[in-house]
Amino acid sequence: MSTKSNYLRDEISINNKKFSSTRSTLETLYYGNNVVKIKNLTEAYELAAKSPGTVVTDMPVYQPKQIGLPEGAKVLLFNDGETTGRFAGARRILGEKGVDTKELDGKLREAAYYMRYKKLYHTETYIGLDKDFMVKAHLLIPEGHENILYNWMLNFQYKSDEYNEMYKQSKELDETDIIIVSDPDWTHKQHGNGLCVFDSEHNCAAILGMRYFGEHKKGTLTLAWGIASRNNYVSCHGGLKKYNLENDRKYVMGVFGLSGSGKSTITHAKHDGKYDITVVHDDAYIISTENGSSVALEPTYFDKTQDYPLTEPANKFLITVQNCGACLDEDGKCVLVTEDIRNGNGRAIKSKLWAPNRVDKLDEPINAIVWIMKDPTLPPILKINNPVLAATMGATLATKRTSAEKILDHIDINALVIEPYANPFRTYPLIEDYNKFKLLFEKKVDCYILNTGHFTTKKVPKEVTLEIIEKIIENEADFNTWGSLKDFELFEIEGFVPEMKDSAYLESLKRGFKERVGFLDSRKEENGGRDMLPDEAINSIEKVIDQIDVHRKSSI
Repeated sequence: MSTKSNYLRDEISINNKKFSSTRSTLETLYYGNNVVKIKNLTEAYELAAKSPGTVVTDMPVYQPKQIGLPEGAKVLLFNDGETTGRFAGARRILGEKGVDTKELDGKLREAAYYMRYKKLYHTETYIGLDKDFMVKAHLLIPEGHENILYNWMLNFQYKSDEYNEMYKQSKELDETDIIIVSDPDWTHKQHGNGLCVFDSEHNCAAILGMRYFGEHKKGTLTLAWGIASRNNYVSCHGGLKKYNLENDRKYVMGVFGLSGSGKSTITHAKHDGKYDITVVHDDAYIISTENGSSVALEPTYFDKTQDYPLTEPANKFLITVQNCGACLDEDGKCVLVTEDIRNGNGRAIKSKLWAPNRVDKLDEPINAIVWIMKDPTLPPILKINNPVLAATMGATLATKRTSAEKILDHIDINALVIEPYANPFRTYPLIEDYNKFKLLFEKKVDCYILNTGHFTTKKVPKEVTLEIIEKIIENEADFNTWGSLKDFELFEIEGFVPEMKDSAYLESLKRGFKERVGFLDSRKEENGGRDMLPDEAINSIEKVIDQIDVHRKSSI
């Protein structure tokens, strides 16, 4: 078995580091006499379909038996209310500077007490879809929130004979099972937008006062990524695909970006049928630092509905939908209203069958890592030839927030932000990711930056982005040194060529790199310096700034 569910009696001791006050508080809830075990997807589907407020549409689930559902299953729609995105401000990570574990444990014990008056559902799934990496995860949630339960079982791997056997054969990890306790109805005067408490060292979390399913998905992945990081994997929030080219040549590309950056579009792009493509996942996977292989963590896809009108063929693979509208079609059938007409960040879980070329593991090592940014000072494509700079640019990935997040009124959603490795769900020190990505680049993995936003004031169309990728995988991209910036190479794209003799452009480019230096400097103090990177990281950016100055003096 991969992770630990049970203990020998003499292991149950205060001296056992697998126990903590937080985990004991949360795990104990699972054994109450008010807990009902939900053992399979059919049970979860029937509960969700009968849950008050669920819209059972007239849209059939495609090949339901193949994905563990009963014949005749329909697409279910459930809406959450005002909040339709994740709220980072609710997250509390035990061990971080300023986080009072004793105070939070008290709040959790109080929340646990009042859950005694509710019927609670308990279900289990697997995270990681290959015997190289599998983790057992548990969710406990009150009656009335059957749709969250159902979505969670769909998002991760529900237990089946095939995966139960795979789990038995999986690599043993010195880790406990993941346990999640959720009470979306919880309220507290100090936490008006909810509270998420993570004890990542002990693989447990509480999600309180939060209805949005994305909190449960990413909360669970937060712990799974932490386990992966402790066990010689790079934790990846992004997409991974393999191009099977002529003469038996393979090209494996990983793209890293926040929701809305284009990572799913790039991952699932079929390039008009030009290539035989294999998809691992568009959101969550891990890369082995030992052999470069990769494993998907989830079977299904939690996708935006914004770009998918009702008649879009991809909607054939919908299983559930969240935060969208409904209406009647010309035949009186209840169907979905998508495209974010009702509200922002409409979401759906799509079946694994959406990608007919899907695999759960790639043995071939990764060839290229792509940082997807929305930095208007950067051209559509750059290549980085220095492993330190490549890892540092990932640690200072510049992008913009999207409707996938709940943004407080005083925050500018259009402001440029830095999100290291496009992963806001990290609970371990940033240097762990930095060192692992640098190791991959030292092993000759290529590094690129794709700007999918605006270059200066001109939007980079997705067609341009996909054409760039085609040129790269076919070895037809003509990269040349980018001015005096010796560790960067530029592939010039018509209409998006940087004006390297324009003083104003060079100043804005320099300012962008200075902001990265400022961000890295701030890591020395924030959270007690937990995310501080070595001097080589800042030095690599400062070197670029110096090169911009040299270029400006020589060319203007």
